[in-house]
Amino acid sequence: MIKSTGRADLPLHVGTVPRWLADRMMTLGTLIVESLVQQYGRREVLMRLSDPLWFQSLGAVMGMDWHSSGITTSVMYALKRGLNPRADELGIYICGGRGKYSRMTPEELLSVSEKTGLDGEELVRSSRLCAKVDNTAVQDGFQLYQHNFIITKEGDWAVVQQGMNVAGRKARRYHWCSPLVQSFVDEPHSAVVGENFGKILNLTAHEADSARSGILELTRENPERIMKDIASVAGSEISPTTFGYGGSSKNVLPENAMAQNTVAEQGLLFPEYAASEVLPQKVSLAPLNSEIIYSGRNLTMPEYHDVRAKDVDLKRLGAVMAAAYTSQAEDFESLLLTPGLGPRTLQSLALVSEVIHGTPSRFTDPARFSFAHGGKDGHPFPVPLKIYDESIRVLHDSIEKSKMGYTEKSECLERLHRTAVHIEQNCAPLADFDASIAYERSHSKEWGGRTVAD
Repeated sequence: MIKSTGRADLPLHVGTVPRWLADRMMTLGTLIVESLVQQYGRREVLMRLSDPLWFQSLGAVMGMDWHSSGITTSVMYALKRGLNPRADELGIYICGGRGKYSRMTPEELLSVSEKTGLDGEELVRSSRLCAKVDNTAVQDGFQLYQHNFIITKEGDWAVVQQGMNVAGRKARRYHWCSPLVQSFVDEPHSAVVGENFGKILNLTAHEADSARSGILELTRENPERIMKDIASVAGSEISPTTFGYGGSSKNVLPENAMAQNTVAEQGLLFPEYAASEVLPQKVSLAPLNSEIIYSGRNLTMPEYHDVRAKDVDLKRLGAVMAAAYTSQAEDFESLLLTPGLGPRTLQSLALVSEVIHGTPSRFTDPARFSFAHGGKDGHPFPVPLKIYDESIRVLHDSIEKSKMGYTEKSECLERLHRTAVHIEQNCAPLADFDASIAYERSHSKEWGGRTVAD
């Protein structure tokens, strides 16, 4: 049994993450996961990773572009770099990746199973089933090119995978988890992140029972007779080669050569489930419905690149700023911070703390979390490296002191989040969106602001 926990639709972007940001993303992401493990346990990490809105917020707080397809690749790469060297300590392993690395997932899972005593064959089966469903059984126009399988030493797991629709310049991220991982929204598919492309053929849905049966019947029929039946309905002559039954099949990919090359370069997660090779007898759709639980918490990100006021809950952002810049911040500052970086770092720490301690309803506006450390393309403002490094220092220090029994700093970070929530609920702290961005940009040089263009 596997659980599909949601999806996210994202603009398809190209580009690279500069080393100065990639290393910081690795460090901050690892610290956030370590804090979650320390305070809530490993299953909480999987529960959050399987939620598309939380995942998008995590990428934004780490300084990645707040809405693009690159969040999926960069966040999972950062976590894999940071967590796998400490897998024996933290009990979390990340397998797979993008392109050719996705096809290494089965081998990596078997290696993990040898270390932990888990059932490696069953883990490989779950990994393949998740890819099979999103790549072939749900025919939504997106071809998978990334697959990450996150597993704990207890055998709980989550999957974050992404497909692209080259013609539409879109990416869709899919989230899955194992049956014992409770949904972040307390429901059984954590989510899919992606733009609505209209009706899709979902052969895993309960309502598709008759369609699955019909497809399986078709596999037993003579292809030429089926083509003649289709032609009689369509009112035109259709050659069996049109659907790849014989001869030279027609090219079903976009005519644009660049688009064709992009698809080819991504590779296939599991060749046996290649969409171009799918005949019904290879897909084995009938058992799928009994093995999948669906829930819905989906996300669609806009085409434009800049962060706009409508993308942010201004009351929540105002509460974060009030917690950081008013007199209430003095206690936090004296306990947590390096002198001179006070209020602005508290703003970032409040958002990092929210990612760690926040409840599901806090992540409906992922763009707000970009006000922690900006974005590599300068939206909503350049990444303030001095602030980013101070956030890392404070979070690392709080975790290390907690290991020795000194929990004051960890409790202080959680209290910072609770203070912002209290202000939000009891005051009217509406942020001035334009003034906030102008303030950040006016101090960008002072705080070491940097973009991918620098």
